Amino acid sequence: MEKTNETSFNNQKLTILAVNDVEQQTSMELEAQDDFNYSKRSQWLRAAVLGANDGLISTASLMMGVGAVKQDIKAMILTGFAGLVAGACSMAIGEFVSVYSQLDIELAQIKRDKQRCENRKIEEEKGEKEALPNPLQAAAASSLSFSVGAMVPLLAASFIREYKVRLGVVIGAVSLALLVFGCMGAVLGKAPIVRSAVRILVGGWLAMAITFGLIKLIGSSGL
Repeated sequence: MEKTNETSFNNQKLTILAVNDVEQQTSMELEAQDDFNYSKRSQWLRAAVLGANDGLISTASLMMGVGAVKQDIKAMILTGFAGLVAGACSMAIGEFVSVYSQLDIELAQIKRDKQRCENRKIEEEKGEKEALPNPLQAAAASSLSFSVGAMVPLLAASFIREYKVRLGVVIGAVSLALLVFGCMGAVLGKAPIVRSAVRILVGGWLAMAITFGLIKLIGSSGL
C-alpha cells in the first residue's frame, strides 16, 4: 500500500514538472516570436517613418521658403513638386546604397563564421538568411513614404489663392501630419507616444521657421 502511494505521489510530481516545463517552453517561444517580429519590422519601419517625415518637412520647408519671397501659388506648387521628385529619388538611392552596404557586411560576417564553424546547423543558416536586410524593400519603402509625406503640403496649398491663408493652411496641415506620423512610429515601434510626437512636431516647426526666415532675409536684402 505504501509503495502504491509513493508511486502515485511520484507520478503526480512528474506530471506537475512536465506541465511547468511545457508552460515555460511555450512562454519562451512566444517571447522569441515577438522579438523576431519586432526585429524584422524595424528595417522597413525605420525607412518608412524617416521617409515620411523627411518628405513632409523638407517639402513644406521648401514651399515656405519660396512663399517667403513669392506670393504666387504656381511658384510654391512647382517648388514643392520638384522637391517631391528629387527627394523621392534621393531617398530611394541613398537607402538602397546604405542597406546594400549593410548587407555586404553581414554576408561577409556570415562567411567568416562559417569558416570558423563548419558544423553550423541548416536551421540557423535559414534564420540568418531571413534576417538579412533587403535593399530593394528599404528603398521602395523610403521613396514611397517620402512621396506620401510630401503630398500633404502640396495638397494643402493647391486650392487656396489667398497668400496668408495658404501659408496658414500649409502649417496647420503639416503640423497635423507630423503628429500623426509621430504617433504611428511610436505605436509601431513601442516607443513613448507623446514624447515622439512632440519631438517630431517641434523639429518640423523649427525647419519651416528657419527656412522661411532665412529666405525672407536674403530676399529682402536684394541678393
